[in-house]
Amino acid sequence: MEKNYNPKRIEEVLYNFWETNGYFKPNNKKKTTFCIMMPPPNITGSLHMGHAFQQTIMDVLIRYNRMQGKNTFWQVGTDHAGIATQILVERHMFLTEQKTKKDYSREEFIKKIWIWKKKSSDIIKQQMRRLGISVDWEYEKFTLDPEISVAVREAFIIFYQNNFIYQKKRLVHWDSKLETVVSDLEVEHRLIKGKKWFIRYPIIQNNILLKNQIKYLVIATTRPETLLGDTAIAINPKDMNNNFLIGQFAMCPLINRVIPIIGDEYANLDKDTGCVKITPAHDFNDYKVGVRHHLPMINIFTLDGRIKSVADVYNYKGKKSHKYSTFIPYQFQKLNILSARTKIVNELSKLGLLEKIEESDIIVPYSDRSDVIIEPMLTNQWYLKTSKLAQEAIYAVKDKKIKFIPKKYESMYLSWMNNIEDWCISRQLWWGHQIPVWYDDKKNIYVGHNEEEIRLKYSISKNISLIQEEDVLDTWFSSGLWTFSTLGWPKKTKFLKIFHPTNVIVSGFDIIFFWIARMIMLTMYFIKDKHNNPEVPFKNIYITGLIRDEYGQKMSKSKGNVIDPLDMIDGISINALIKKRTKNLFDPKLSKKIVESTLKQFPEGIASTGTDALRFTFLALASSTRDIKWDMSRLQGYRNFCNKLWNASRFVLQNTENHNFLECDLEDNMLLINKWILIKLNNTIKLYRKSLDTYRFDIASNTLYDFIWNIFCDWYLEFVKIVIKTGSDREIYLTKNVLLHVLESFLKLTHPIMPFITETIWQRIKLIKNIKSNTIMLENFPKYKKELFDQKILINMNWIKKIIVFLRNIRVKMNISRTKLLPIFLYNVTHEKEKIIIDNLLLIKSISFLDSITILVRKYNEDLCVKEIIDEVEILIPILKLIDKEVELKRLKQEEKKIKINLLKIQENISNKNFMKFAPNTIVTKEKNRLLELKKTWKKLSDQIKLLQNLSS
Repeated sequence: MEKNYNPKRIEEVLYNFWETNGYFKPNNKKKTTFCIMMPPPNITGSLHMGHAFQQTIMDVLIRYNRMQGKNTFWQVGTDHAGIATQILVERHMFLTEQKTKKDYSREEFIKKIWIWKKKSSDIIKQQMRRLGISVDWEYEKFTLDPEISVAVREAFIIFYQNNFIYQKKRLVHWDSKLETVVSDLEVEHRLIKGKKWFIRYPIIQNNILLKNQIKYLVIATTRPETLLGDTAIAINPKDMNNNFLIGQFAMCPLINRVIPIIGDEYANLDKDTGCVKITPAHDFNDYKVGVRHHLPMINIFTLDGRIKSVADVYNYKGKKSHKYSTFIPYQFQKLNILSARTKIVNELSKLGLLEKIEESDIIVPYSDRSDVIIEPMLTNQWYLKTSKLAQEAIYAVKDKKIKFIPKKYESMYLSWMNNIEDWCISRQLWWGHQIPVWYDDKKNIYVGHNEEEIRLKYSISKNISLIQEEDVLDTWFSSGLWTFSTLGWPKKTKFLKIFHPTNVIVSGFDIIFFWIARMIMLTMYFIKDKHNNPEVPFKNIYITGLIRDEYGQKMSKSKGNVIDPLDMIDGISINALIKKRTKNLFDPKLSKKIVESTLKQFPEGIASTGTDALRFTFLALASSTRDIKWDMSRLQGYRNFCNKLWNASRFVLQNTENHNFLECDLEDNMLLINKWILIKLNNTIKLYRKSLDTYRFDIASNTLYDFIWNIFCDWYLEFVKIVIKTGSDREIYLTKNVLLHVLESFLKLTHPIMPFITETIWQRIKLIKNIKSNTIMLENFPKYKKELFDQKILINMNWIKKIIVFLRNIRVKMNISRTKLLPIFLYNVTHEKEKIIIDNLLLIKSISFLDSITILVRKYNEDLCVKEIIDEVEILIPILKLIDKEVELKRLKQEEKKIKINLLKIQENISNKNFMKFAPNTIVTKEKNRLLELKKTWKKLSDQIKLLQNLSS
């Protein structure tokens, strides 16, 4: 092994070794299976921290179960991400060609996206390989692969034939820039400073509007332009001031449409005037009121966000209606929505119908794809009925067929599923699964896989033209089939039989509704077991928190706080990092702020840590909280941990190079330290496996860290060095045996988390132990042995450790050289403890640099000693024989005086308001840290002085 750990030299070479030899492939000869379906990342760019975090967790589970001898399969793939991908390609096309998709045919545009997809997928796959994920690349899938497309069409056809899919004109979230419906997940609700306009609606009493006696209902609105589509005014029946008007009519300003005044509890008595205008075609709450009261729905907006020249009018069922006026005043026609708002407000003011304007904080829905305001729009869409599907999915969770981890997310899931609405599955895009519906000249609907099949099935001659539906399916529809479409459905494949249902899905809480729930619903409808009962897609749902920056903010390109996982693995200079963070910003004005924050956070750039350190950090942070703050200092700490493991392994390998290894077991005449380390290892195996089995990855990583660093390296290796130097041949042989066994065992434990460094070290152990296997990843995972436990050994060893720690602390407190030989006395020692001392005398003396250990049979003059009682045994050090008390006291007091002066200076700075206000944050933080360190040193010196002063002269 090289002297220094260098991850760059081993990682890519090892991954190629694993992949080339087929070690990631499932082994179908093994009966017990373990399968995970990777949530397919979008092909819209490179992997972000969330992907790397979740994929690391999945890889740990796969490697852990593979080493337990299971037939493991991890399905890898990517998602076509309809809207997001189309936006990126359109933007790239505009920047490079100054063209839009409308300059191309559908087929030409889709060809461009396929070119983009190839480039993006290659980047993503390379990133996955760098993360060390052990997937079988031969079975990689893409949600627009031909076989996946067959599954998507088949699912649509079956749903349609069984009356689960229908077409209807309903209100949807509409993105006027992209000209498509978007899902709730793609809507971002922002609180902004806005206005509220109070508009007067003239009341018509007894069907007469008396001009000289006009009375008004005042209505508050944040969207005055929508009055062009008003079809009613609602008053709460409990409104004692206005409920007498229910059943009367009012005149809608500017368009002079007579609209009814209705009674509905949607009108909030405590909000504004208590009356509310109802625009069913442009507000979701109004839409529900409109359906309840059978109101007409008047659509006044074009699909690109302008005022129509002629309104579209529909009845409450969404059918075209000719009963109502389609008139829109000429001066508002074709204006964009915000321009129309300004003009409408001016006209209302001129007519004396604008009572007042108030500043107001309002919540506005924005498209997180195009950053435009979302408009509720009445459009014709395809829907999937979900009520029956949801019931099966609810029972699956309630009956414990599916388990949420952590359990708290179960109630979130059930709450949403119990209030589920039909799913809008159509999108007005070109990139995606085109809906398998064809229309003839009379608008008759035919559903099938292709036109040829439809003509044959319905005996349609070639003289009748058939046109396919232009809309595509929501991306979530194809990804909802992911757990079984990737395994070959609708064919009854071998893989579908072996690996379905899968074992676990790893996902974020933000897509429980949009993906997890839909996968459960769709899978349970299409996939049945041998008894024809619905199959669940997975048995466990492990929900991770979301990775945020060190301040708890969401990582986003606009904030400039995104960290590329590969930049931590390989390192990146500050200039390259700034360039990456400021490239292709939506708003170039953000560039300066991003540069400043990046310079503050990473003044020297990001140092290379390697993959294993990054993976270990992910696991250590994988607690059950919703939000996980990324911590660069912990990443560096685990990079140091890799160094510690590397150096410890080098020591073991150097000292066991020609060792003739025999299987390790506890022996009566084995040294206490060897018995102790075997028991500690065994206990670690138990706790570690329990943590992985219960998805407590943070506990698992901490368990490993504690054993390797604090137990093996800091204690056991120090004892081993002494045994190798001074022990008998038998003691040395057995110790080397244990040393190799323990190292190999915890390498196997660590392998799922840190695969590269463990494989590299294990390959050296393999040669010493003459192991025939080619890779650690196919070795048997260590098992806990109930019989390998002895509480007395742990107690006795713990007692020795306490004595050693006490002696080390005294040296520090009394400023005694670490290597100065000390005499110590023990009093009140039992026969059992005396035997422990005698059996381990050389070890204790060597590791603590002791001149002698004397067991006293009578009391000693304690006034001359530093004393500690450890497990009822008195440990005494005749300290005044070792140092000059007066000289040492003088030195300590001088040191104390210097620290006091420095403390006062820093405290004066921190208490200075001007310093705190104007000094750079880095300086303030540095001063505060110095203050903390000096206080610690002060405390230590004070303890030393008190100790010396308490001793008799």
